[in-house]
Amino acid sequence: AGFGAGLGLALASSAFIGGSFVLKKKGLLRLCGRARAGQGGHAYLREWLWWAGLLCMGVGEAANFAAYAFAPATLVTPLGALSVLVSAVLSSIFLNEQLNVHGKIGCILSILGSTVMVIHAPQEEEVSSLESMAEKLKDPGFIVFAVCVLVSSLLLIFVAGPRYGQSNVLVYVLVCSAIGSLSVSCVKGLGIALKELFSGKPVLKEPLGWVLLVCLVICIGIQINYLNKALDIFNTSVVTPIYYVLFTTAVMTCSAILFKEWQHLVLDNIIGSISGFLTIVSGIFLLHAFRDMPFTSSLLPLFLQPARADPHPPWSSADRHQSWQHQPLLPSEDKGSQSAEEEE
Repeated sequence: AGFGAGLGLALASSAFIGGSFVLKKKGLLRLCGRARAGQGGHAYLREWLWWAGLLCMGVGEAANFAAYAFAPATLVTPLGALSVLVSAVLSSIFLNEQLNVHGKIGCILSILGSTVMVIHAPQEEEVSSLESMAEKLKDPGFIVFAVCVLVSSLLLIFVAGPRYGQSNVLVYVLVCSAIGSLSVSCVKGLGIALKELFSGKPVLKEPLGWVLLVCLVICIGIQINYLNKALDIFNTSVVTPIYYVLFTTAVMTCSAILFKEWQHLVLDNIIGSISGFLTIVSGIFLLHAFRDMPFTSSLLPLFLQPARADPHPPWSSADRHQSWQHQPLLPSEDKGSQSAEEEE
């Protein structure tokens, strides 16, 4: 029951989050002549479309929040690939962003890879109480991971951002992805706290729950700020898939270190999870790398190209049954002139 609930909530979350990217981008495009988010402005706060996108994202994140409480992160996070599909399709409809054949194939590969990862994901949670969550947070491996994430994020914000933020999409997206891995850990802990609260345990007296809540608010604030900058500067069909790949990689790494969910997987499930993730990455690469390449029927192999009307086909129906060996070597006019020369 918990596995099915987590799966359904994750699917709903992907749909809402994918739509939120388009709504927020639509609101950012309406900032004619005003300070844009990519330039440090906050005029988007007066656009109702941006707030609608934020509300849609909030609903998606709430569903995602609940999904992490019922299912492991190794299952929930890969399903975010469906948000790439939703965002790409809606962007081509409402934002006039082209989605060529490579992009469509990339979306299909992302869905297939997500399906494989769901099939091979672990179906049991290891952390079921705040006490066990506190023990996990004290693990030296997670402490080293968290310090690396914070240091790298500070370097990206204060060093790489002013220099390369306007030209390289990875700068702001890396900040969102790295901080997002920590926010998922906070969401997992808060989900466990809510489950204990509903079961009657005195969770409100535990300081760990409040610490996780404060950290979650800070992480989400940072993610929203730098995701808005990335969306304002770069194409939505570029930001969304790259954000998915980096965010999923960071979350799976954090989940492997903190929750150690991979220890419960047998070899074939590990291979299936890795293969599914690599399939998703391949699909995202097709969606991103060839986004500006026009793909017409003339680029297809000849046997796949549609039939074109040719007024002078090389093989007409009249001479279809006549071998080329019986054709005259010279046209009739040339033969007449040749015979005239011989008579002279």
